[in-house]
Amino acid sequence: MAIFLTKDSRVLVQGMTGAEGTRHTARMLAAGTDVVAGVTPGKGGRSVDFGERTVPVLDSVTAAVDGTGADVSVVFVPPRFVRAAVEETIAASVPLCVVITEGVPVHDAVRLRALAAAGRTRIIGPNCPGLISPGQSSAGIIPADITSAGRIGLVSKSGTLTYQLMYELRDLGFSTAVGIGGDPVVGTTHIDCLQAFQDDPGTDAIVMIGEIGGDAEERAAACIAERVTKPVVAYVAGFTAPEGRTMGHAGAIVSGSSGTAQAKKEALEAVGVRVGRTPSETARLLRSALERAAG
Repeated sequence: MAIFLTKDSRVLVQGMTGAEGTRHTARMLAAGTDVVAGVTPGKGGRSVDFGERTVPVLDSVTAAVDGTGADVSVVFVPPRFVRAAVEETIAASVPLCVVITEGVPVHDAVRLRALAAAGRTRIIGPNCPGLISPGQSSAGIIPADITSAGRIGLVSKSGTLTYQLMYELRDLGFSTAVGIGGDPVVGTTHIDCLQAFQDDPGTDAIVMIGEIGGDAEERAAACIAERVTKPVVAYVAGFTAPEGRTMGHAGAIVSGSSGTAQAKKEALEAVGVRVGRTPSETARLLRSALERAAG
């Protein structure tokens, strides 16, 4: 089992004919993803040869959905084109839209989140690595060869830390790993993923990766206390970050005691979540949590 993305997902890639789109489409195909179409306006009727599969290019998302039954879109287009690309995906009622692009204007992200909420599309991102259900499908840029299929769920703001935890726990493996993105406005939150992992019979434990800034981790702690019964461990990046400065992602800014790594650690530990000071310690905490659950 997995969340949001399975072996049956049919993926279209917006911007597939660009350099990044082509490169990562090849990697998704190598990971077993069923990539059924690319979308680039003005290039409909062409195709891209990826060796074992030739993927058709269509002019619109609607044409791709109608012609292939695609139910996932991965967006590799420049920031100024993201709004139109995702609006088209929402209008075509594609259930899942993964926005890899960095630098999407906040006002565009706010509009797209509102449109998605009013429709039937879940947005992951923007400014995210996407998601992967190892052994089944990959939608985005997460390397498929750093881990294995298993029963751990992972939700993270950080792409790099996603990869590190996946590698640290590669012997246990993952049901799904979701990189939600670190921008101030994202389409899918920690809470959304925590609830999905709680409901997934193929997930036994959850790793949550947060970072300084905002209150997403504190809200996630409240969700865990109310609705999550599976073991959860966490890592919060930014314990050494100076106050008042943006660090890394656009959403990672600390003001006073609000949004600090220590405040987030205390909120999570107050509801029984063990928080590692490093990714390696977090991996050890997850192993201990599974041992306690089994014993």
